[in-house]
Amino acid sequence: CGRDFNLDSPKQLQEVLYERLKLPVLKKTPKGQPSTAEPALQALSAHHPMVQEILRYRSLSKLRSTYTSRLPENISSDTGRVHTSYQQAVTVTGRLSSSRPNLQNIPIRTAEGRRVRQAFVAPKDCCIMAADYSQIELRIMAHLSEDQQLLADFAAGVDIHQATAAQ
Repeated sequence: CGRDFNLDSPKQLQEVLYERLKLPVLKKTPKGQPSTAEPALQALSAHHPMVQEILRYRSLSKLRSTYTSRLPENISSDTGRVHTSYQQAVTVTGRLSSSRPNLQNIPIRTAEGRRVRQAFVAPKDCCIMAADYSQIELRIMAHLSEDQQLLADFAAGVDIHQATAAQ
């Protein structure tokens, strides 16, 4: 863009994108300022190649600050490995949550996120298991209420939200 600026500064990014490069203001903050939030930058990415680089920087920066630089802090002194902790009574929805580190939030859509996930390797003669308790609360409700339609829909593998909306 012809000048140095701090990529982590929304104010400096606003100045570069909207004043210096004269990109269109597609979204605004609640205070009326041109937005530098990810959805706004995604929308702007077609207008200037630098915006794509800013989005890439943010993605890599988040991976580094949230995961790769934090993983060493979570290595068990007993095993020399990283072990997450699971809690069920933390989320409002009652779903399991993972912490120290939060393995559920490591991105899988980007190549870099998948590379971070490759750091997790099971010990010899063990495996890492992923389990998705899809709509577990609705499944329990169907079982307890003995709702024949819900039970039939779950047994048939139907998208339960679509089936309920259709009824």
